[in-house]
Amino acid sequence: MANKFKRYDRDRPYLNLLDFFSEEKTFLIVVVVGLILAATATTNADLAMWIGFFFAAYAAVANDSIQSLGTFIESNKAKKWWILWLFIGGIFLLTVSWSFFHFDGDVTYQRLTNPDGSTDYPHPDKFTFFQVIAPLVLLILTRLKMPVSTTFLLLSVFSADTSGITSVVLKSWSGYLLAFVVSFLVWYLSYNTIRKYFKSRKHSNSWVAVQWLVSGTLWATWVMQDGANIAVYLPREQTFGQFSIFALTIFFGLGLLFYLRGDKIQGVVSEKTRVSDIRAATLIDLSYVILLIYKLFISTVPMSTTWVFLGIIGGREIAISISRKKKGNKHKKKATRMIAKDFGFAMIGLLVSIILAASGNSSIREEIYQSILNIF
Repeated sequence: MANKFKRYDRDRPYLNLLDFFSEEKTFLIVVVVGLILAATATTNADLAMWIGFFFAAYAAVANDSIQSLGTFIESNKAKKWWILWLFIGGIFLLTVSWSFFHFDGDVTYQRLTNPDGSTDYPHPDKFTFFQVIAPLVLLILTRLKMPVSTTFLLLSVFSADTSGITSVVLKSWSGYLLAFVVSFLVWYLSYNTIRKYFKSRKHSNSWVAVQWLVSGTLWATWVMQDGANIAVYLPREQTFGQFSIFALTIFFGLGLLFYLRGDKIQGVVSEKTRVSDIRAATLIDLSYVILLIYKLFISTVPMSTTWVFLGIIGGREIAISISRKKKGNKHKKKATRMIAKDFGFAMIGLLVSIILAASGNSSIREEIYQSILNIF
């Protein structure tokens, strides 16, 4: 009976689509309700602001689990989910609280403001439909396991002009290239040493303490960089009440994330080579956090941490595949396919971000149109 069903399923491909709708009906209902809310909320600026924020909070946390928390989740499967949540959630509350009190209501470490007080991402008096639905688009892409850039997708629709977009793109691409090269060199030059000492599945308990320290530092640095992607919907200087809603929403959202063990997007991390080994996960996160700290202090321009993470993972996979002596061609092809897929999905996210930004901002549309005319 099972075999007949499989043949029948292949003969009628639309059954796969029906299965998808059946399995994802709850998610699809959320998206449809979200679109309706977005369409009706644009008549009220405060309502649109909070709906956009709640969508962005869930979408950003769910999507970015692959980079800042993915290896932590993967290598701590044996731990209780609420212990991981309280650890990461506590760091989040401390990090955003410091920024809120130190920068007079700004929770983004001045990612959305310039030193002179001006901003390339002004808080709108009236939200457009495309600004409100941007997080829903991110949710859909996340559900399809696409590691797209939250920074590109959410900040681009608030950019005052194309300079805000291009500065983020250039900083993010340079971050990807730097991360790829550094990660490749680290894993290629130390592959034999790492393979020798990591050959045994057993490890010292000290690795647990080191990993939690590194992961906590990575998470705090990520919040400093990417907290702006969520806070962009709220005033640049929040009241204490607004800050409380902002902080507690994300705190409990993290609880849901850990309860689901990263959900769909976690597969992007799980498919990588021995990421569940706590020692390998620690080395990945250590190189990642060093690069993020460097990029964090080099300028206040927001940056896609997703691209840096993809560069870290991509450089590592290529280095390992080249260093392996057995079945080298097989691993090289597999690594190349994974990197190409992740990069392609990230580029799709960038394209969607530009389309959304142009759709919701007439000045950006005009600049893009003029740029095309100048090319031709």
